[in-house]
Amino acid sequence: MYHEIDTIVFDLGGVLIDWNPTYLYDKIFSDKKEMDYFLSEVCTMDWNEQQDGGRSWAEATNLLIKDYPQYTNEIKAYYERWEEMLGGPISPTVDLLEKLYHEKKYPLYALTNWSAETFPIAQRRYQFLNYFKGILVSGQVKLKKPDPKIYQMLRTRFGVNPFKTLFIDDNVRNIEAARAVGFHTIHFVGSEELEEAFMDLELLDFAG
Repeated sequence: MYHEIDTIVFDLGGVLIDWNPTYLYDKIFSDKKEMDYFLSEVCTMDWNEQQDGGRSWAEATNLLIKDYPQYTNEIKAYYERWEEMLGGPISPTVDLLEKLYHEKKYPLYALTNWSAETFPIAQRRYQFLNYFKGILVSGQVKLKKPDPKIYQMLRTRFGVNPFKTLFIDDNVRNIEAARAVGFHTIHFVGSEELEEAFMDLELLDFAG
């Protein structure tokens, strides 16, 4: 049951950090239809997720340029100007994280699908990442959610007990995979809903 929780694990992108390729490509494409085509057919989310799984950006870029030479500069920009895809922290969720950190009732960890080559940019940019006792980055270990092996790695690397751990993620697939191996879960749909869930579960003292 939720009252047994002694550890909390956060996803990062979409929960604590706003990331969206359109923040960059709105600057590059003057034609929105062409931008939509590029992001849905060329630099797709499936292609990007391979870097989350450990593929290098050099290999990923070269593969696409061979198939879409007319978009050479736009493809290169995906990595070279990757930081421009960051929209900033999702402040209301970061506020909740800070409350958890300062109350120090629960060890905090993060489990994120993120390229090993771009994650250092986020580490330099977002000081709140220091609140976590440990962060498991998919690109560094060459495993990504929802592979059950990465949840097992989270368990063994940080010594968390899934049956006493709450996992928060905005992706339903990742939530289902975590739940299947014993984690308590909250599907993140917004900061307000997460705060309500924390209040219902009495995970934070919101007095004052």
